[in-house]
Amino acid sequence: MFKQKPIAETDKSSPFGGGGGLYIHIPFCKQACHYCDFHFSTSLKKKSELVNALCKELVLRKEEMGSEVETIYFGGGTPSLLSSEELQQIFETIYSNFKVSENAEITLEANPDDLTATRINELTNSRLPAGAGINRLSIGIQSFFEEDLKLMNRAHNASEALECIKEAKQYFENISIDLIYGIPGMGNERWKKNLEIALSLDVPHLSCYALTVEPKTALKKFIEKGIVPPVDEEVAKQHYEILLSETEKAGLENYEFSNFGKPGFHSRNNTAYWEGKPYLGIGPSAHSYDGKSRSWNVANNTKYIKSIEDGILPSEIEILSKEDKYNEYIMTGLRTKKGVSLEKVERDFGKNYLEYLLKQAENPIKNNLLILENGTLKISKKGKFLSDGIAADLFFV
Repeated sequence: MFKQKPIAETDKSSPFGGGGGLYIHIPFCKQACHYCDFHFSTSLKKKSELVNALCKELVLRKEEMGSEVETIYFGGGTPSLLSSEELQQIFETIYSNFKVSENAEITLEANPDDLTATRINELTNSRLPAGAGINRLSIGIQSFFEEDLKLMNRAHNASEALECIKEAKQYFENISIDLIYGIPGMGNERWKKNLEIALSLDVPHLSCYALTVEPKTALKKFIEKGIVPPVDEEVAKQHYEILLSETEKAGLENYEFSNFGKPGFHSRNNTAYWEGKPYLGIGPSAHSYDGKSRSWNVANNTKYIKSIEDGILPSEIEILSKEDKYNEYIMTGLRTKKGVSLEKVERDFGKNYLEYLLKQAENPIKNNLLILENGTLKISKKGKFLSDGIAADLFFV
């Protein structure tokens, strides 16, 4: 149900037992990518009002996190559109109202066209509160080829994709880049070349995603009209197998289905999500999780700003059942290198769930899609590309 609760009526007890994460959603982009269905606006008129609202929501919800903040993640949208002054305002609010770990991972998602030499210098030299500052960049490259960028309607070009990484490396050690595979017209050789370029730049982390066709996107309309060829799942599977092979050669560990990192450079923010740790989502459409429930803010900038100005949290709340929690653990566990612990299933959900899981896993194990060893269920190399479907077969319905 949709709940708009005055902050005075919210539960003040903190669910964040062992440190938590802050996610800040910045809902602005220069232009709309054809494949994207995230919440954003291409009008920047309300950017200042929105930043003020983000800061007020942080203050309103500070009691929800009673322990240290271990990760701060600026996502979007395009967080690199924030000015240094706007970033400073948000950081000052966070550090005034939350206890932030001295070695917190602080990530900013950025687009290549925003990462000029001047802008990168500003990000590293902004006058921020003591201890604050971006220490990890997640750069939305998507492809190093002009034809792919144009098909996706990205705001940057191939030259900017290369140059921004070279420039960022002079200031940041912890850099991740996003790439997309399975793009119509992208053959195996072009995908290999994309990976070759990325790996030659020696960035410590890659996030690689198969192109998906979401409802109500421009890409879906183009495919329906025959302007763009349909996405081919077999091509995406081939690209994923190439990805596994090339990243392994380069010494990047596939610690989650779509994520590859050198030792010491795995995303702490994303790992916390997959391990079921609580986090607080700030901004329109941002999600939060406290171990017992999920909530999400209204995906409308105007309604979000008005509600926050009135001291009301514009969020929907879903109380998670035992079945929900079990299914989420199966889904996230099988996507990660750690797999699904049988001991945890029995401890957290009971013997009936464990027996059900083992029964459902019999066929995938026989077909070499799942591996059971040392009390842990893991996806095999053969089953990796099918991991979400395999997980769904193990769900408790």
